[in-house]
Amino acid sequence: MGRKSLKETRQLEIIKIFYKVAKKEGLENTSIAKIAKVMDINPSLIIHYFQTKEELTYALIDYLLDKYLLIYKVGNDINVPPQIALTAVLEDLFSRKWNNLFDDGLFYSCYALAFRDKKVKVMYSNLTDKLRLSLAELIERCKVLNLVEVDDPQRAADLIFALIDGAYFYLSMSTDNKAFNKKITSYKTQAFHLLGLRSMT
Repeated sequence: MGRKSLKETRQLEIIKIFYKVAKKEGLENTSIAKIAKVMDINPSLIIHYFQTKEELTYALIDYLLDKYLLIYKVGNDINVPPQIALTAVLEDLFSRKWNNLFDDGLFYSCYALAFRDKKVKVMYSNLTDKLRLSLAELIERCKVLNLVEVDDPQRAADLIFALIDGAYFYLSMSTDNKAFNKKITSYKTQAFHLLGLRSMT
């Protein structure tokens, strides 16, 4: 048990350095040798945990995608009233907190692999399904208590994520923080309107 825990800890350390190096130099320019150099270890130690760069890349994508699910931490807390939880999740989804979960350039480099690698495509597909399902379940909890005005929670969740995905793809090109905040607030207002909720901000 202890040995497994040590392995997982070491793997996470390697993945985090991989992220750091890939963010700086680009995914395609990052090698096991470069990661080892930053960690000041022999490359063979990394290969002990990840036999190939491909295997390490899968682990990096898993790490990045899992970070997305952290946005639902408050929504999964049964001690938080459903309306407050849903409002907090939406506020976070339409904020820098969501946008800054990880580097846009690295995210899209990993995302591009989905068009060439079936395993990566499945990983991204599973994530989008989980994100939508989690939001739909939260909306459903509010619907049961007549806290939202929607007929189909799943459809509402799909529409909100279509709005989120489109917004961040478009706004990732923006260099004007004021314009970014104005537009993302407008998109957020539309999401709240879709559910018949009022924003806390």
